[in-house]
Amino acid sequence: MDAALAELLAGDAVTAAPRLLGSLLSVDSPEGRVSIRITELEAYHGAADPGSHAFRGQTRRNAVMFGPPGHLYTYFTYGMHTCCNIVCSPEGVASGCLIRAGEVVEGLNLARARRHTSRSDADLARGPGRVCVALGVTLDDGGADLATSRIRLTLGEQVPDVATGPRTGVSGPGGTEEFPWRFWVPGDPTVSPYKRHVPKTRSTVAGRATNVPRNTSDG
Repeated sequence: MDAALAELLAGDAVTAAPRLLGSLLSVDSPEGRVSIRITELEAYHGAADPGSHAFRGQTRRNAVMFGPPGHLYTYFTYGMHTCCNIVCSPEGVASGCLIRAGEVVEGLNLARARRHTSRSDADLARGPGRVCVALGVTLDDGGADLATSRIRLTLGEQVPDVATGPRTGVSGPGGTEEFPWRFWVPGDPTVSPYKRHVPKTRSTVAGRATNVPRNTSDG
C-alpha cells in the first residue's frame, strides 16, 4: 500500500470515502482476478454514528473495525448477502467505508459468470451484495490486509465531481439528511438507486401491525 493511501485510511471514513471513489479493488482467486473501479461508498463513523455497527462499542462481530486501518470488514445481511467495508481511522477507533457499487474493469467474463442473472455489465457490481459476488469476496475475507492479501486496494485519480446524500436503507437517526455520508460518481450507470429506509411490518396475534426497523446497508 502506497504512502498516500495509507495516510488517507488512517483518517476518518467520512474524509476518506469521497477520495476513494475511482480507486481499484482487486480480488485474486484460482479462477482469475476481478477488479472494480469504485463508484459508490457510504461512510460509517463508529461511536459518533447511530447507523454504524460500532455505535455501541466493540463486539466479536465488529472487532475488525477497531483494528488497524487498511483491512476489510465483512458482514452478512438478510441471511444471504455479504457486504464489505474498508476500515479507516487509527487502531482502536472504529470507522469504515461500505463499498456500495463499482464498474468491473478487469475479469469481466468471470464477474459475468458469478453474476449470471445481471441484465447488463453495469449491473454486475451495482449494490453492496453484488459487489462481493462479482469480486468473489466472502465472510472469510474479513480482516484481510488490503496491502498484502488476495484483496488489494489501489488509490485512483481523484474524481472531480462527487455527489453526496443520505445513506441507503439506514433506519433511525443515522438514515437522515443529518448524515449525508453516501458518496457517488454522478451519472455513472453502475451507481445503485437510492432507497429510503421503510420499516418492515409483521402481523401480531391480535392482527395489529408492528414496526420492525432494520438496517439494510450498515457498515
